[in-house]
Amino acid sequence: MIESVKIRRQCMLDFYSHYEHLCALQGSVPLKAVKANLTQGALDVIVDSIKAADWAPLLNAIRHNKTLTSIGIRSFHQQGLGESGVERYKTYFRRRIPAIRSKDLTGQLCKAVKGCLSISDVLKNLELQGLLLRERDLILLTKGLATASCLESVSLAHCPIGDGGLETICQSVKNSATIRYVNFTGCSLTWRGAEHIANVLKHQAMKRHGEAWAESLRYRRPDLDYMTGLRRITFNCNMLVGDRGASAFAECLGEDLWLKALDLQQCGISSEGARSLLDALQTNTTLVVLDIRKNPLIDHVTMKNIIERVLMNGNGANSEYKWLTSPSSKDALKTRPKKRTIVLGSGRKGKATIRIGLPPKKSVSPGKKNTSAKDSYSPKPLPPGTKGFLPWRTAERAKRCRGVPVDSTEELPVKIQTGIPVKVTVESASTSETEDTEDLHDVIDHPDLTKSIDKINVTKYQQLQLELEECMEKLKEEQRTRVKAEERIMELEIENARLRNLNISLSDALHAQSVTNMILEDEGVLGSIENSFQKFHAFLDLLKDAG
Repeated sequence: MIESVKIRRQCMLDFYSHYEHLCALQGSVPLKAVKANLTQGALDVIVDSIKAADWAPLLNAIRHNKTLTSIGIRSFHQQGLGESGVERYKTYFRRRIPAIRSKDLTGQLCKAVKGCLSISDVLKNLELQGLLLRERDLILLTKGLATASCLESVSLAHCPIGDGGLETICQSVKNSATIRYVNFTGCSLTWRGAEHIANVLKHQAMKRHGEAWAESLRYRRPDLDYMTGLRRITFNCNMLVGDRGASAFAECLGEDLWLKALDLQQCGISSEGARSLLDALQTNTTLVVLDIRKNPLIDHVTMKNIIERVLMNGNGANSEYKWLTSPSSKDALKTRPKKRTIVLGSGRKGKATIRIGLPPKKSVSPGKKNTSAKDSYSPKPLPPGTKGFLPWRTAERAKRCRGVPVDSTEELPVKIQTGIPVKVTVESASTSETEDTEDLHDVIDHPDLTKSIDKINVTKYQQLQLELEECMEKLKEEQRTRVKAEERIMELEIENARLRNLNISLSDALHAQSVTNMILEDEGVLGSIENSFQKFHAFLDLLKDAG
């Protein structure tokens, strides 16, 4: 056997060995993020910091993998979120967009996942989070899901696939014999997406009803828990699902015997949709989790009844299907550590900007020297212009290169003159990359500005009071208008009922008249009447002849 083929086959039995071999062939260094997130046959890596050149060996290792039981590819990149106006314009050009956002790389990733699904006999969990998947990527992923032999869980959380992408994924999910859990949290879905999932449940229910009937022959009791099909559906953070989507789920839940958990947090459901779900629970005794929390339009009584009903279905037993923690779109896509901007001084001279690695909650007082966590800073820096002066940035880089750990909480002694405004950007050590954005700005000025700030706050408070009064007046006017509209509706309903009764009576009279006309126009009836008159006249003639 060729030596390279032998090495490749041996490496395929161990994912990281194969990955190292591919990196050696390419001449690149294996990523620490891959090894750090590779535990017990599970790969779970955040890919925002991976460069385009480092993707090739990782994708090849995934494509030929036969040992991983779980693969998680996550991206938390948020472009422009939390910024406004000038801030977004300033940070746009200096923020690096991750390589995973390119359509070519997502296509290669989906192709690698497809190859892994087609050859792996142990992969049970697949999570693609926060990726920008196009239509062709979803088609590749669908083909891979159709060939998977043991995949149980599929998660596309926070991938904006939309209703069309979900319909594509459902083509393989509905015919899968192994997939039991799907997660479409924050996928920009509407009530149409809910109908697609409901159609999948109906399709699988028809197949499983047939299997249950076959197993019930000869007085056998079918085991419903061991049948194939979906057991849990997570549909959280899709605000456009609404009552129509809830009604679509309720329609298929009424007679379903297999689905165990349905998560519908933050789906824009009101009390009307919740009541349809409650009606479905009157006949459904297998659903043990129906999570409709974080839907503020549902009244407390209806939500309490639904939760009590599903807990009764669970019979208080310890089920494998647990209630999920309340998700949040902001928490799911957390940004990196935040920075603070502190403005000191109010002179007319130019501003000085200093970047110091500090904890996020420290502040600097005007006219004072920055104090560190330690008692002193050693060695004491020389003033600029003297012999032996070394810039502090260069000193820190040199110290880092020599392997000396840099204390992220240590400050530099910076003398601040009261006449010169100094702008200090405080950030943690992990926020030095150019892709970080300024999410929090704390502006601290001289005490002279506190009075003006108080005046601004009072003005804003007065404006809010005026706006509140206007809103209250509008609310009262709207209530009066609504009462008038309801009275008008009652009058129209009464008039409509009167006209309906009049229409019914006219229709009955017209029908009776049409029946009479039909009888008179019939030649057979006229002939019989004429014969009757002739017989009567003959009888009168007979009486006349008889005297």
